[in-house]
Amino acid sequence: MQYSKPFPKAEYDRRLVKTKKRMVDQGFDLIICQDPANMNWLTGFDGWSFYTPQVVLVHTDEASPIWFGRPQDAKAAHITTDIPPENITTFSETLIHHPSEHPYDELAELITARGWGSARIGVELDAHYYTARAHAHLVKGMPDASVSDSQELVNWARLIKSDAELVYMREAGQIVSAAMNRAIAKVAPGVPEYEIIAEVYHAQVMGVNGKYGNYSSLCPLIQVAEGTSTPHLTWSEHPLPDDALVMMELGGARHHYQAPLTRTLYLGTPPQEVVKLADTIVEGVDAALEVARPGSTCEEVEAVWQKVLNRNGYQKESRVGYPIGVNYPPDWGERTASLRPGDTTVLQSGMCFHFQSGVWLETIGAAVSEPFIVTDSGGERLCDVARELIVID
Repeated sequence: MQYSKPFPKAEYDRRLVKTKKRMVDQGFDLIICQDPANMNWLTGFDGWSFYTPQVVLVHTDEASPIWFGRPQDAKAAHITTDIPPENITTFSETLIHHPSEHPYDELAELITARGWGSARIGVELDAHYYTARAHAHLVKGMPDASVSDSQELVNWARLIKSDAELVYMREAGQIVSAAMNRAIAKVAPGVPEYEIIAEVYHAQVMGVNGKYGNYSSLCPLIQVAEGTSTPHLTWSEHPLPDDALVMMELGGARHHYQAPLTRTLYLGTPPQEVVKLADTIVEGVDAALEVARPGSTCEEVEAVWQKVLNRNGYQKESRVGYPIGVNYPPDWGERTASLRPGDTTVLQSGMCFHFQSGVWLETIGAAVSEPFIVTDSGGERLCDVARELIVID
C-alpha cells in the first residue's frame, strides 16, 4: 500500500498522553471524538468518510484509542493509523440512514461491553458532524453514564503545535502563497471568476517543490465590487469588470494542516477610500504581529490592531483572528481561542493563528490577512505574497 504516515507513532503517543491529562483534569473517564480533525490529530486517521458516523474513543485506562465507524471505512483506519487491529471496530451497515435505529446504538453497546457503562463521558456537542440524533441515541443507550460536553477538550490540546506540525504549517503557507500568486496573475478584466478559481484548485493540489497539497477546509472564496462588503461569496460565471474591487480568500493544506490567506486587488485606478482602507489594514496587521509573542494575550493583540483602525476612522466588531492547524471541511478554525476583546488566552510559542483582517463596510470591503506562528520575535508570517492593495491596471 502506497501510504506514508505524516508522523511517527511517538508523535501520536505524545498527543494521547497530553489528552489523557486534560481528561483527568476535567473529570472524564472517556471522550468520544467525532470531529474529523480531532480523530486525525489523535490517531492519524484520514479519509473522506466524516459525513457518516465515525468516532475515536479515548479512555484514561486504555493504552490505545479505539476507532469505531462504518465497515467499508475500517480498512482506512488500518492503513492510516497505528491503532491495534482489535481496537478498530465497526457498526452494522444496515444502520446507515436507518429510519429508527442509529450507529450510536451500537456505539453505546460497545462502550457498555468494555465495562464503561457508568463512565463520565465527554462528547463534542459543538463539533460539525456530531448530530443531535447521534447524541440522543447515545444518551438513551447509556442510562447509567454521565454524558456531558467535553468543551473542545482535544481542540485545546491541539493549540500549541509541535515542531513536526510546524513543518507542515510552513509548507501549507508556501502552497497558499503559490495559489494566491497564481490567482493574482490570472486576474484581468473580462476573465470569468470561475477560470480564476480553476487556477487556484490546480495550484492547491500541485503544491510547491514536489510537496503536494490536500483539499483545503474551505473552498476558494472570491468577491467582486459590492460583493466585497461580505466575506463568504463563492465564484460565478461573470467576467471581471474593467474597474472594480476584488477580494480573494484561499487556503493551502499540507497533510491537512491549513494556512488561509486573503488579498485585495483593484482593477483600474482605485478610489482613495479603498487605498486608505487597505493601507490601514496593512498597518494594523503589522502592528499586531509585532506583539504576537509569548506572554501577550489574545485581547492585547486585538487591541493593538483595533487602535490602528480607530485612529483611521474604522472599527471591526467581529474577531480578528482564530487558531489554525490540522482540519477538515467545513472550517479551518480550531474553535478555541479568538483574537478579540475579552479573550485572555495567553499566547505561547508554537500557537498558529489566521489574522483575518477583513473590514467590511456598507458597499466595499478589504482584507490583507496573514496566517502566522507565535514566536519570541513576534508573529512569524507563513506566506509571502504582496502585503498591499494589489492594483491591476
